[in-house]
Amino acid sequence: MADINVTPLVDVMLVLLIIFMVTAPALSYQIQVDLPQRTSNPPPPPKDPPEPIRLRIEAGGTVTWNNTPIPLSTLQAALEVEAERAGEDVTRQPTVEIQTDMDAQYETLAKVLSRTKNAGMAKIAFVEPGA
Repeated sequence: MADINVTPLVDVMLVLLIIFMVTAPALSYQIQVDLPQRTSNPPPPPKDPPEPIRLRIEAGGTVTWNNTPIPLSTLQAALEVEAERAGEDVTRQPTVEIQTDMDAQYETLAKVLSRTKNAGMAKIAFVEPGA
């Protein structure tokens, strides 16, 4: 009997299918980030910089602004107020420090990042979990 054994082929195809199913959703959710560029003469640092805004994303999806819970629906409006307070001078904007819990969902982080960018905040920093 001269039949071809297709079991290894089916195994490889199933592994490839699983890989594509796992990686495809991550590729479809992109956030544009403008990274700072190197300059020959950087601007001087501000004399008294504003206090940073500390956003923390918990594992349950709750977001806190300087240890005060804030709903995602009002986050962008609050950040727009802070961006308008600085005016046109980006150096006077407070830094948004984002810290996530180790078990926080990426979807919540993506929503916070998009709302921060849409509010016009230019300085965004990530803080190590537990720091």
